[in-house]
Amino acid sequence: MMISRIAHAWLDYLSALVLIFAPWAFKFSNSDEATAVSVGSGFVVLLLSVATKYEGGLYRRVSMSMHLNLDVFLGVFLIASPWLFSFKDKVYLPHLVIGVIAIIAGLFTERQSTTKQSSWQ
Repeated sequence: MMISRIAHAWLDYLSALVLIFAPWAFKFSNSDEATAVSVGSGFVVLLLSVATKYEGGLYRRVSMSMHLNLDVFLGVFLIASPWLFSFKDKVYLPHLVIGVIAIIAGLFTERQSTTKQSSWQ
């Protein structure tokens, strides 16, 4: 089963918000490394979403294919980050869960729009 591009857009913006606010919501803001990875990744997801040529994009410069590939890359980064930046003893679950979701979304989202877009988009 494929994830629609519209559902993916909603997931992107929701994931961005979760990543940005996770350090305080899940009480790991005392770890500078974990906070930086989470907040930084959240802003990357937000900027990428705004710039993607899909139903949720505003600026529409990044192809959907590139967006989905970057989702997979970001997911792998988030999963590995607690070990790469040595904060696994403080927190790892939010990074792991959102990383897995990013990989799944990157692999199982429709790459082509199912609706006809106007020629100026």
